[in-house]
Amino acid sequence: MVIASSLLLMKHTETIKNIIDRLPKGYIFTCDDFIEKVKGKEALTKALNRLAASGKIVKLSKGKYYKPEPSPFGELPPDQYQVVKDLLEKGGKVQGYLTGLSIYNRLGLTTQVGSTIQIGRNETRGIFKRGKYTISFVKQKNSITKENIPLLQLLDGLRFIKKIPDSSIQKSCIILRNLIADLSEKERARLVRLAMKYQPSTRALLGTILSGCGQEELTTKLKKSLNPLTTYTLPGVSEVLPAAARWNIK
Repeated sequence: MVIASSLLLMKHTETIKNIIDRLPKGYIFTCDDFIEKVKGKEALTKALNRLAASGKIVKLSKGKYYKPEPSPFGELPPDQYQVVKDLLEKGGKVQGYLTGLSIYNRLGLTTQVGSTIQIGRNETRGIFKRGKYTISFVKQKNSITKENIPLLQLLDGLRFIKKIPDSSIQKSCIILRNLIADLSEKERARLVRLAMKYQPSTRALLGTILSGCGQEELTTKLKKSLNPLTTYTLPGVSEVLPAAARWNIK
């Protein structure tokens, strides 16, 4: 009986190993990826744990594994999207998007890449750990769609411009201004619509950038949404965005 059980486990392990060989490096998988080939959750878990112990795969967190990718500098971590993909999409429907440090790095706003993965979602939850990563959330009031995500990431950069590490507000303003200037007219109009659900300081900074890009016609809605007596403290912005004073940015 023990021998039969051991042989069955070896057979399951070999089946899973063959499937894993066809997966891309860094791809994160769970028991659900093998359930059609290996019957029985307990046997499947044992087989995956055996492969993890052998170094064939790496256990990220409970029930989550990935195929390691070696490099001359050591094992490469999985892509951050892979780490949290179950929190970003479910059943083919977008539920969240990556924001924070990983996106600021991708946009050229910082050189840093940390171990915290930040996610924008309509419904948030508490901070938790997944392997070496800390997962945190930012409340997003707009609809989250594939079309909106790149624009929401730009607006998050404006919103948290004071908190971007390894950068100055002036440098971040220049980069974000250039990225916004490269958008199509339709995308800039949508950016303004999405900004209406952001904080006043974000709307003021976007208005300043659009004014500097010669897009005054797009700024009317933003201007009307702001209290004309409120000032926004963003040191150095006026040095790189001449329209800052008109938007009460000091």
